[in-house]
Amino acid sequence: MISRTAVIGGIEVKITKKSTLKNLYIRINPPKGNVTISAPLHYPDDDISLFVLKKLPEINAVRARMRSQLIQTKREFISGESHYLWGKPYRLDVAVGTKKYSIEKMPNKILFSVPKGASTENKEKVFNEWYRSELKRVMQSLIPIVEKRMNLSANEYRIKNMRTRWGTCNIDKKRIWINLQLAKKPIECLEYVLVHEMVHLLEANHTHKFHALVGKYYPTWKEAKKTLEKMPLDYLK
Repeated sequence: MISRTAVIGGIEVKITKKSTLKNLYIRINPPKGNVTISAPLHYPDDDISLFVLKKLPEINAVRARMRSQLIQTKREFISGESHYLWGKPYRLDVAVGTKKYSIEKMPNKILFSVPKGASTENKEKVFNEWYRSELKRVMQSLIPIVEKRMNLSANEYRIKNMRTRWGTCNIDKKRIWINLQLAKKPIECLEYVLVHEMVHLLEANHTHKFHALVGKYYPTWKEAKKTLEKMPLDYLK
């Protein structure tokens, strides 16, 4: 593997070349729009530069959108904070002094009971496990619907807290990973990401055919993508 940083079209780009890759991939990572390129080991540097220059208007548009997007401050899990679930903000009420942790969702607030002296780190872990259970619950009902619509299924669906991607697909193992943070976004965003990752099982790269297939199986994907982009970004360490 070879990694280096280059300035292309006035943008700093991190380039990583791997012997395991067959194609070139470009990613624009939130929250600041850092650009990364993954390419086959012997992919010519000039071709990488040319590819980035051709994509420059799109790259700049995405970076500008990311930088203008609201970012939540670091959550401390104290009363009065706003926490999202399926696209809706809930006021957090923390009750201190219980023997064990518990979370109860009410119409407009989330009641979080915690032991005395609970650390922010432990509260975050408990909250993330609650988000995981919520995401699993919705995925269990949504995945069969998507699979039936597409006449396609993955071997495995997993959840992981990811910093830069909403989902990933291991094509060889037919394994799909879904970002834990999608429990905070509207359900249509989760459905869009599921369809997007499953289409990779039919078309590996983001070609015109790929986007046509996403549109075939989820016609309102552009609206869902815009919703996902407009929602406040989570605090990133």
